[in-house]
Order: sequence, then C-alpha cells, then structure tokens
Amino acid sequence: MKVAIAGAGNVGLYIASDLKEAGHEVLLIEENPDLVARLKPTVDVNWYTGDACEVNNLHEAGIADADVMVAATGDDEDNLVVSLLAKQEFAVPRVIARVNHPKNHWLFNETWGVDVSVSTPHLLTALVEEAVSVGSLVRLLQFEGGEARLVEVTLADDSPAAHMQLSELPVPRDATIVAVVRNNHVVVPRGDTVLQPSDEVLALVTNDSEEPVKALLVGGATAP
Repeated sequence: MKVAIAGAGNVGLYIASDLKEAGHEVLLIEENPDLVARLKPTVDVNWYTGDACEVNNLHEAGIADADVMVAATGDDEDNLVVSLLAKQEFAVPRVIARVNHPKNHWLFNETWGVDVSVSTPHLLTALVEEAVSVGSLVRLLQFEGGEARLVEVTLADDSPAAHMQLSELPVPRDATIVAVVRNNHVVVPRGDTVLQPSDEVLALVTNDSEEPVKALLVGGATAP
C-alpha cells in the first residue's frame, strides 16, 4: 500500500515510521527544506520538499497512485486543502485528516474530501468516557465524513441486551456488532453469542441507526 503524508512534524513523522516498519511504501511531503534536511537521514521513506497545498507539488510528488492520503500538518486549514485536493484532483481512495482544534471538527467531512477525521481531544474524551462509563453509549471513532462511526457500550446489569443471543437482537440493517470484549478478551460476535453484563460491545453505526442501537444496548428509548 502506498501512503502519502503531508507534514513532517511529530505526528506525521511517527506515522511515516510506523507504516514503513509495517512494510508500506511511504511518501512524506514537507515544505520546510531545513526540516527535511535534518529528518531525512533518520526516516527511510520517500521525501518530497514542497507545499502540499499546491496541486503542482502534489502531482510532482506522485500522489496520483497513492492508496491513502494523510493530512497531518499542525494547521487545520492546510489539512482541509490537502484533503480536498487529494480527493478531487487525484481521486485518492482514502483520505485521513488530523483535526488540531476541536472547534473545527465539523468542517472535516466529505465536502472537503475527508473520509476519516481524527481529533485527539475528542478521542481522549471518548477514551476517558469509555473507561468509566457503564450503561452509556460512547463514540470512539468517526468514519466516512461523519456518516458512520464506531461506538462502545459497556452493558449494565439492566441492559435490554443482557443475557440475549445476538441473533435475537433486532439490530438495524445499517448497523453491525463488530466485537465483544469480555474479561480482557475479544469475542468474535456470532449469532449464538450471548451478551453478558459488563461486556464491552463495539458497534459500527450510522446517523440513523445510532439511537436504535443505543436503545438495544442501553435502553431508555424505543428499539426498532
């Protein structure tokens, strides 16, 4: 897989190193020539020196054949521009963008070419909630411009889903249970899997199916 990354700051550099170690072809784009000169010997990836917000530079860098574009600069405006160019000008199949300021998160959607947006403050909040919340739905990760998301529910004793087989739950067609974590072990969900109190249930939902899924796992609303 070829991955293009815009921004050689701490985030971009770490992602590049990690993906290279995993065996992927990585292209790192950075506009600061001094930074490139200092970091290039330390990370064995393909480098391009130039502004990733300029379409000519992206063309010269060769992102037309990239499978994934990661906009990882420290500037939200730049990340939006990079995402839009990658999607509209080069038809990169998957565009992932870093959100630096939570107030800008609403902008990172398919209108700007973003398939997945990652907001560190929102993610930290979700992880805190996930660690301490029982009987509530926690949003962990957002996909496809906000149209799909990964959510987690730690089942309370009085959850409507407790002691029921997954096949018995009327899960909406546009949602799916993707994993169950029980006693620090991942249980691959099957039709005959019986949910238990204290299970951490991970589900992929859409805007329309989130509330029905919440009703099934948490209660307090009308399930489909």
